[in-house]
Amino acid sequence: MTGSGCGSGTGTEPRYIGVDVGTSVVKAAAFDPLGRTLAVESRPVGLAIHDGRVEQDMDEVYGAVGEVLAALGSDGVAFVGLTGQGDGVWLVDAAGRPVRKAISWMDGRAHELVDAWLASGVFETVYRRTGSAMFPGCPGPVLAWLDRHEPAALDAATTALYCKDMVFQRLTGVRATDVSDASMPFLDPVTRAYAPDVVAALGLTHRSSLLAPVSDPVATAELPSGSPVSNGPYDLPASALGAGVTRPGDGLLIVGTCLAALVATERLALDGEPAGLHISTDRPGHWLRAMPAMVGTAALDWVLTTTGVRHTEVDALLATTAPGANGVRVLPYFAPSGERAPFVEPRLRAEFTGVSLETTPADLIRAVCEGIGFAARHCLEAAGLTGTLALCGGGTRSPAWTRLFADVLGRPVRIVEGEVGARGAVLAAARRFGTELDTAAWTAPTAIVDPDPARAAHYTKEYEDHLNRLADARTRARA
Repeated sequence: MTGSGCGSGTGTEPRYIGVDVGTSVVKAAAFDPLGRTLAVESRPVGLAIHDGRVEQDMDEVYGAVGEVLAALGSDGVAFVGLTGQGDGVWLVDAAGRPVRKAISWMDGRAHELVDAWLASGVFETVYRRTGSAMFPGCPGPVLAWLDRHEPAALDAATTALYCKDMVFQRLTGVRATDVSDASMPFLDPVTRAYAPDVVAALGLTHRSSLLAPVSDPVATAELPSGSPVSNGPYDLPASALGAGVTRPGDGLLIVGTCLAALVATERLALDGEPAGLHISTDRPGHWLRAMPAMVGTAALDWVLTTTGVRHTEVDALLATTAPGANGVRVLPYFAPSGERAPFVEPRLRAEFTGVSLETTPADLIRAVCEGIGFAARHCLEAAGLTGTLALCGGGTRSPAWTRLFADVLGRPVRIVEGEVGARGAVLAAARRFGTELDTAAWTAPTAIVDPDPARAAHYTKEYEDHLNRLADARTRARA
């Protein structure tokens, strides 16, 4: 349980609150009219992980939302913007109460279905229709798995929601989703409505009533406190708004639990290798080309836990090792459900090479950080980055890792700190409620980090080696 306050306010100015219902932490941030952070409240929430299955307690998540909102108070609140983790399946009854535990986007139980759809062509058919490449933890495979293995849960449910939609319904009684969450995998990106042929291709026509109505623009309602609240977009597009990424070609890299690369675009790119997704935004004809990899900071957390190194020691350890980590290389695909961007390989797993008795914890940590950087570069290239790049998320708390990202990516990065998702939720809500806010002030970077030319040149060669090793690993994963 944490809380913090910063910035300044007159006490008479309106406050704008953004709520970000994350995978492991629920946060709420209060901002003044200039976008300065007044206070932040957060509560951790649990993940039950076992045998490739990842579930969450909806009552715990909803309770955490209530706590952070209560801690910030309702005095002077102009409105609340809601965002949260995407994908997964959150089954609720007519009152919005859980039918079973939520199945997380990290869940891998449906990997055999994805494998079968990859082999049969269903996977590619859905991608060419919607621009969304399915992975085991997205709603299509999860709902199909439940239909086969837990049909009683679907029979008892009224709606298969996304995380923020569950919270919105519990808070307001309104059953709805938005175009960003609905983008995976059932939405027609042109008509901005569900595509019945996609639902049928996944064998879910008889379950289509479980899909929440798509509100376009996002749904609004009132909280019990009387404050207006808007539902959406989900955390990836909300973070893009919070980082000021709206111009075609500009991109955002979120270094969080999920390593997510997003590039603004006005073109639907349904050719090429089926991977990632096209997230519909509140502006028709404008999408975010997203490559959300499965593991970001979670990979670093794993190696720190394994080596017994504290987070506070990372910067010093990175400084003791040269680029290349003394020959240690890492393919950072640690998720139990494999990888989903910029390619889909449900059976791919992490690999370490070049390890010997002389390898130090610092070598392992640098190799993991470099591997994540290479994965990020791969995702950004696949997403079509041509403009500026913003960087946000927990990884930016490490100055050394931030410099490493600039070097590996070979380009300047705009650092956007603070509660970027919550900030974006407020900006989305402001647009919905017709409130004029200074977007440039709200999304100004805290720093710009330039790459070191020599290290950038080194990493360009290392990146080519990474792609070659990855190609070999993908071949073995399919064997």
